[in-house]
Amino acid sequence: MNDKLVYTVQEVAKILHSSPNYIYQLIYKGYLPAIKLGSMKVLKSSLEKFLIVNEGNDLSDLDNIKKLEGVVIE
Repeated sequence: MNDKLVYTVQEVAKILHSSPNYIYQLIYKGYLPAIKLGSMKVLKSSLEKFLIVNEGNDLSDLDNIKKLEGVVIE
């Protein structure tokens, strides 16, 4: 990640190699905190915390989040 303090949804999608629609789903379901400053923005610290908290999780289905099987997290 870079020195920015705030990311747009499009920037978060690029960082996570995901789509903006998926990032909006994470925000609206409450998994990724965001603020609205004209458009939705995500604090760098919120993104980092989201990644740490969800390490080892399968977020493919946000209504049914599971632990990844067979993955060792140290």
